Formats: sequence, structure tokens, C-alpha cells
Amino acid sequence: MTTSQLPDSPQNSGLWQPNRQLSKSMELLAKIVFGAFGLVSIATTIGIVLTLIFETFLFFQEVPIWNFLTDTQWTPLFTNSQYGIIVLISATFLTSFIALIVAMPMGILAAVCLSEYAPSGLRKWLKPALEILAGVPTVVFGYFALFFVSPILETFVPGLRPFNGLSAGIVLGIAILPTIASLSEDAIYAVPQSLRQGSYALGATKRETVTNVVLPAALSGIVASFILGIARAVGETMIVTIAAGQNPRLTLDPRVPIQTMTSFIVQVAKGDAPTGSIEFITIFAVGMTLFLITLVLNAFSFWFVGRFREKYE
Repeated sequence: MTTSQLPDSPQNSGLWQPNRQLSKSMELLAKIVFGAFGLVSIATTIGIVLTLIFETFLFFQEVPIWNFLTDTQWTPLFTNSQYGIIVLISATFLTSFIALIVAMPMGILAAVCLSEYAPSGLRKWLKPALEILAGVPTVVFGYFALFFVSPILETFVPGLRPFNGLSAGIVLGIAILPTIASLSEDAIYAVPQSLRQGSYALGATKRETVTNVVLPAALSGIVASFILGIARAVGETMIVTIAAGQNPRLTLDPRVPIQTMTSFIVQVAKGDAPTGSIEFITIFAVGMTLFLITLVLNAFSFWFVGRFREKYE
């Protein structure tokens, strides 16, 4: 190679200089663009929180916070208005609890099957197929619960109404199944193979290795998937709006129509209350309550993962 062909030769230094300047300019442009996107997301979050805080403050100027937390009836659109948020919270947690009962065992079994028993080629097909459920519109799930699941449940569940919390909770569990199964499978798959091999070397069977070694090692990720699944169920709108009804009542009976927090927000947002009225501002108080519940769930999830995560060399 001659001197003129060397990249670092004085003759070629002028050729490389524009490329370095262009690279630095593109890197600076990328930082500016990505930083702007990050600032937009942060500003959007701050704007949402400030809106909720401001409108909720206006609501509590009209309604005492003690009544909001202790009343056992929710009738903000009636002449004799009562604002007991516990009615909506109980319905929300009822459907979420049923959903968790459905999704938790199915999600764990699906995750264990994908990670420990399914061949790698089959796993590449099964996991995307399972995650397709996450792409199904929730309004489809809602009508599926109303016109398919509820009629089936009516044949063997006495006293079941057409609109009920049971079918809504069951279908809600199917909707959050991909979240729990996918995150749990990732946590289980991340357990080092050396732990499995050590268990086999001690004479443990496949089942014993999974139940006594792999699942405990992946516990933090599995619990985090449960909590995120609950947060998704608490914030779900269309399934409970269509299948559970819009009858606010303080009950733990899943056979009757109930109304969740998100369902009430949909009801008022359809135009049943004049904009700026106390009935309309009620949706911001409900939204703030829903925001705080999901915030607590996500904060607990981050704390649990950080506290109990297993770290391996």
C-alpha cells in the first residue's frame, strides 16, 4: 500500500474530515430529536396529572372528601346526589379479582410450557400466537362476554343477569392473559441454565426442577406480571362497560349488573352531564382515584422487583 492509500496519511486527512463532521452533526441531530420526544412524553404526563389535580380540587370544593370516601351510594346524576366512590371501587376490584383468578393459573401454566417444555421451534410460534390476544380490540371482548359467555353461564349459574360482573371478569382475565403469560415467560426463560443443570445433577426430575428451582428464582418477575395484569384490568374500559352493565351498587355478588370506575367515565363522557357541571367534574375525581390506584400498583411492582430480584453471575 502506498502512502497515498493510507487512511491516516496527510493526503487523505482532508477527505476524512467532512465525514467526521457529518457524523457529529447527525449524532447531535439525533440527540435533539430523541430528547424532544422524551420531553413531549414528560410534558404530556405532567399535563394529564395537573388537569386531574385541578379538576379534582374543584370537585372537592363541592363535595366533602369524607362523603366521597365513606358514602355507600353512587348517584351523581340523580337529583338527590350521593358520591360514594367505594361503590365503583368495589365493582372495579370485583371484576379485576375474577380476572386474576382466570389469568393467573393459565398465565403461569402457559409460561412454564413455553419456557420449559415446548421445543424452541414450537415456542417461536406459540408465543406470538398467544400475544395476538393482546391485539384484539377490547370492544370485541366486551360483546364476546355479553353474547357468548353470559348465555353459557346462565345455563348453570342460577340468578345470573344478562349484564353481570362474572362474565365481564372472566373475559377480562382472557384479555390480560397475554400480559401475565408473556412477562412470566420472560422471567422464567431468564433463569440461568446452570441452576437447572445443578438440580438435574442432584437427581431432581423436570417437574421438581421447575417447581422448586426455576419458579422461585423467577418469582419477582412473575409477581410483577401479576401486578401489571391487575393494573391493566383495573383500567380496562370497554369490556366492563358492555358486559357488566352501568348499575352502581355496593355488592360482592358477581351475578348482578355493576358499574366500575371506567364504565362511569364512559357514561358521563357520552353527554349525560353538561360540561362544567358538578356531575361532569365527577369524572375527574373518579379518574384521579383510578390514577392513584394504578400508580400504587406500579410502584409496588417496581419495589417488589427491586427487592426480591435474583442476580446471577
